[in-house]
Amino acid sequence: MQQARPPPRGRIVDALELIRSIPELRARRQATTRPVALVPTMGALHDGHLRLIEEAGRLSDEVWVSIFVNPAQFAPSEDLSRYPRPIEADLAACESAGVSVVFNPSPDDMYPPGAVPTQIDVPDLATEFEGAHRPGHFAGVCRVVFKLFSLCQPTFACFGLKDYQQLVVIEALVADLNLPIAIQRVPTVREPDGLAMSSRNRYLGPDARRRAVGLFKALQLARRLIADDGEADPAVVERAMLQTLEAHHIRPDYAAVRHPHSLQPIDSIDRPVVALIAGQLEGVRLLDNAEIK
Repeated sequence: MQQARPPPRGRIVDALELIRSIPELRARRQATTRPVALVPTMGALHDGHLRLIEEAGRLSDEVWVSIFVNPAQFAPSEDLSRYPRPIEADLAACESAGVSVVFNPSPDDMYPPGAVPTQIDVPDLATEFEGAHRPGHFAGVCRVVFKLFSLCQPTFACFGLKDYQQLVVIEALVADLNLPIAIQRVPTVREPDGLAMSSRNRYLGPDARRRAVGLFKALQLARRLIADDGEADPAVVERAMLQTLEAHHIRPDYAAVRHPHSLQPIDSIDRPVVALIAGQLEGVRLLDNAEIK
């Protein structure tokens, strides 16, 4: 994929300020006394991201969005170069949404060549599910998020519930390292048929797109079994979710019912739980989840 030419540093897009260097970002942060509400993204913005930005705007007039395709969170088998980078469209979306600052650094800005890397991880939460299928993913997520928190010094940071495991990992990181940041959970935004919005959806062909709704249907079934039918055996619910994926010809990676905070297995569903699900179709990997009370 041919990458778009990066916009010049310090460019002003109407009321939006585009910053690409770390020294300039630090200077901009020192220049404001208002609380910053940060929305970290990898770009290719869709309505789910715009919902995060909307929530950030409820928290502060100073809304900052980072757009950085983080190489540290891609596994060796994943195609980093394939990830979409429509920076001009992303900037237009941010400007329309009233964003104050977009931070769009280069990989060399965030990871200077020759620098000794630091690893930050939350192993109790990050070894299963996405951690197992994407080795090193959460170490890369934690590293870049900690960098963004250090640089932007936000009072608030908004993350979507769609990436549930990532969310609880970041919440644990903030709590354990005593970071003065309030993590704001934002509900998943869905297509009309229920498919969770994702930058990866654009890779789906028409047939795969129709079958992708199987993830949402599997979660709906889990909710009915637990909330309506009173099913208390996690294994029964997990088998039902797997069968729904297979019925839609989605190759399952996992379908699990877990404790909503620790992500540990439970013996019986006698409390709120989270259903986590992921699968692949036509080489595209999708994930989703549902909190069930």
